[in-house]
Amino acid sequence: MASSGEWFESVAEAQRRARRRLPRSVYRALLAGTEKGLTLRDNLAAFDELGLVPRLVGFPGGGFELSTRVMGLEVSMPVLISPTGVQAVHPEGELAVARAAAARGTAMGLSSFASKPVEEVVSANPRTFFQTYWIGGRERMLGIVERAREAGAAGMILTLDWSFSHSRDWGSPYIPDRIDLKTMLRFAPEVALKPGWLLRYANARSLPELTVPNMTPSPKDPAPTFFGAYAEWMQSPPPTWEDVAWLRERWGGPFMLKGVMRVDEARRAVEEAGVTAISVSNHGGNNLDGVPASIRALPAIAEAVGDRVEVLLDGGIRRGGDVVKALALGARAVMIGRAYLWGLAAGGQAGVENVLEILRSGMESTLRGLGKSSIHDLDRDDLIVPAGFERRLGEGDGE
Repeated sequence: MASSGEWFESVAEAQRRARRRLPRSVYRALLAGTEKGLTLRDNLAAFDELGLVPRLVGFPGGGFELSTRVMGLEVSMPVLISPTGVQAVHPEGELAVARAAAARGTAMGLSSFASKPVEEVVSANPRTFFQTYWIGGRERMLGIVERAREAGAAGMILTLDWSFSHSRDWGSPYIPDRIDLKTMLRFAPEVALKPGWLLRYANARSLPELTVPNMTPSPKDPAPTFFGAYAEWMQSPPPTWEDVAWLRERWGGPFMLKGVMRVDEARRAVEEAGVTAISVSNHGGNNLDGVPASIRALPAIAEAVGDRVEVLLDGGIRRGGDVVKALALGARAVMIGRAYLWGLAAGGQAGVENVLEILRSGMESTLRGLGKSSIHDLDRDDLIVPAGFERRLGEGDGE
């Protein structure tokens, strides 16, 4: 954990520190969102609409049971690291995140667009799920599967919710394809304002590597640039349900489909593709703008398939009470993205651990207030769910 002088008490404070320490373009890339930012804002606002039902008497006392099982792995709490690329946030990148998650007894998803090789990340945290998009065709995907398997990944995550929307009303940051003299000159003014960020990289004797080493079938192959791999992805025909089932079968182990927001697609993921878990997610509001908050779609999906697969929630988690709300509405666990990225920017591995500790202590405080000692005892009766809160997508015509 960070020293007392570096410790922060909330994810909001981690975000403020990240904003102070990161170059403007890097911070804005993490903030992300698309078009008007409707989904980005709703992911947070929806949690504010949910109330908690307190109990004054009846708390069992003793400790709190926060541990659970996700994709075949025991985790110390129902909070996992969501797969994101962390290029230019911190020199140690996903390795710092992996070590933090391991130290706190939980699992992480490693993005195929990550800045560190899957082999190194799995070595730092064996509880690593490798995430991929559908790129190229089956032959191309098979190379990705085999490399992840040989590296020892504990499971696979397939993300399909992407529409390649790039417009932002507040403007998008410039992201270079590589670090060269022209790029350094362009970014010099904003980097000069963040000497701490520059010092981290100077001490590491490196510059941000804007490559994606996990997009090759072998760790010995040259890593493509971020945008080189992104262009290949954009040009790839989307998969069919048969392709998803094929990939799940080829992997042969725990398999999560990420990006599910519709009840009908949740059922198909279970019945046709045979997935182990689904993540109810709208890509953190960084995709199709106008999609409702993922927490709004969670109850209907958990009701439809929660007795057959593990249902996770990804999007908008900023405090332990948010985790409790998601679990009360049917989630097995949650995945966090921006929250841990702020921690990474604020303090590296210690900052990520700090965020996980904030969520853990927040869950315990919320459970105490609800009169519960275990996350497994949570249910809808612990919440005040206002009329019209849910969005039951894919249950009827026009949805």
